[in-house]
Amino acid sequence: MGSPHIATIVGARPQFIKSAPVSGALRAAGFTEALIHTGQHYSDALSAVFFREMQIPEPAFNLGVGSGPHGRQTGEMLRKIEELLEQVHPEMVLVYGDTNSTLAGALAAAKLHIPIHHVEAGLRSFNREMPEEHNRVLTDHCSDVLYCPTGTAVRNLAAEGIRRNVFCVGDTMLDALNQFAPIARNNSTLAASLELEPRGYVLATLHRPSNVDDPEGLRRICEGLNRLGLRVVFPAHPRTRQTLEGLSGDGGTGWRNILLLPPLGYLDMLALEESAAWIVTDSGGVQKEAYMLGVPCVTLRTETEWVETVDAGWNVLADPATADIEGAMQALRPQTRPDLFGDGRASQRIVERIAACLN
Repeated sequence: MGSPHIATIVGARPQFIKSAPVSGALRAAGFTEALIHTGQHYSDALSAVFFREMQIPEPAFNLGVGSGPHGRQTGEMLRKIEELLEQVHPEMVLVYGDTNSTLAGALAAAKLHIPIHHVEAGLRSFNREMPEEHNRVLTDHCSDVLYCPTGTAVRNLAAEGIRRNVFCVGDTMLDALNQFAPIARNNSTLAASLELEPRGYVLATLHRPSNVDDPEGLRRICEGLNRLGLRVVFPAHPRTRQTLEGLSGDGGTGWRNILLLPPLGYLDMLALEESAAWIVTDSGGVQKEAYMLGVPCVTLRTETEWVETVDAGWNVLADPATADIEGAMQALRPQTRPDLFGDGRASQRIVERIAACLN
């Protein structure tokens, strides 16, 4: 490959999902893309499986940064991305979401005066204790073109003085879901192998340090899940699973209603989300997917960047400090589902804007 039109920087599971439909649309439009994987998520279950299932080309470069404290990880990514961008000379850099990979990519491009396009711009939880919030704000203020998933995101940027080159395009995760949900429905056999009945279980996902790093806090959450009366399917990161097994005192069987699983690929996860009675999560992406699939959601946080789903009655916040998940479920009032995240053509709009910028 000569100098690519676009260098796309990804590194974590949510970015693989968001970038898949855009990368496909870029290829269809004839653009060359150098996919740079920082290695922030590096296990097969959190990385390679998404490239296989979502038909994403293998990364042109894998920086292999791996885990570490936020500052060290971001700094190492910044150094390696800067060196690579100086070698490949892209015409623009495309970043997604709010991870350390996002911020490192944006900073490296800004230092080299390469135009930055940010997909999923304008999100705000207004909680500065979240590393993601710092990453969002700084990336948005570095970026030259900002693609917002919702009108709320556009208004958030305007309140910070960012009004030029801001486009409300919809959410690329809806594009991905529309493409892959039928495939998941027809091909995933996980629910059947676990003898799960449709609408007969709760799907739980937890990954935020504030929820999984404090053993007593995690115990409260699991006790809340265990009281629901339905089977709870909980795909857990190995580190979280180890903590849970230690808390139960018997290798995990003490949580009688909780079925611990390893992290899941995209298709299995979509299939379980679609058939669940409820979803309990602290993930921004899973909140959105629950809404898109019409499954009521309890978010174990005191705030969310996806306030539209709460306003629509399909999502409710539950304070992890009390973990009253059952009470939160009773407060949900799901009714109609407005098209909060666009019409499933966000990727095409992004590529059209990229074409206008590059031509």
